[in-house]
Amino acid sequence: MNILIANDDGVFAPGIQALAQALRPLGRVVVVAPESERSGFSSALTLDRPLRPVQIVPDMWAVNGTPADCVYLSMNGLFDFEFDLVVSGINSGANLGDDVLYSGTVGAAFEGRLMKQPAIAVSLAGPNVRAYESPEHYAAAAQWVHGFIAKGLPVLPARHILNINIPDVPALQGEKITYQGRRSQSKPITSHVDPRGRQVYWIGLSGEAVAEPKKGATAIESDFFAVANGFVSITPIQMDATNYGILNNLHAQFSKKA
Repeated sequence: MNILIANDDGVFAPGIQALAQALRPLGRVVVVAPESERSGFSSALTLDRPLRPVQIVPDMWAVNGTPADCVYLSMNGLFDFEFDLVVSGINSGANLGDDVLYSGTVGAAFEGRLMKQPAIAVSLAGPNVRAYESPEHYAAAAQWVHGFIAKGLPVLPARHILNINIPDVPALQGEKITYQGRRSQSKPITSHVDPRGRQVYWIGLSGEAVAEPKKGATAIESDFFAVANGFVSITPIQMDATNYGILNNLHAQFSKKA
């Protein structure tokens, strides 16, 4: 396989280095990632300036753009061959519930949504992962991804990807197919005055997971539940955000007004 790896933490981030090392036995691995951290950029593309891909070493490129830029360039002319799989990560921190709206890790994976195999967004979920500076901290998660791909990826409908969160625990409890959970409202912004007397603001932290009622042993749980209990969370998510459950009713309401 030709495997494209991107991320939103930057080309030198330990998570992407560990992932590239783990996946090389599966085929040719090409890393194309932002030259510096681009967290929170979702699926943004750079349209107001040119992009400059710079080859650092063979099969490793840095781009002065967003995570989605990196995958878009790679799949639309940067290389003279095609990729079989896009893997984004390993992100330093979870991408659970509403996080997928903002995540550059997920945004990069969505750029691979038109491939024959489902693209994968991978995050390491734990309270201290952003302090990790060595790929060794991500090695176990990277090996899990290797095994997951080697066994054969599940078949998904078109324009779907897999959002995977791996808990940072000594021993994983297994895997769970999950649905996307929900967060409560984000924490308030924090206001400060900078040394030049100007008012500045920090975006607040993410809200907590919304509490869920207990469900049966065979019920599908949320991504939050799986990670909190030591399971890898595997959530299929899609580009089409249409709510088909209310589409016909809403159409009927507007038809009556016409």
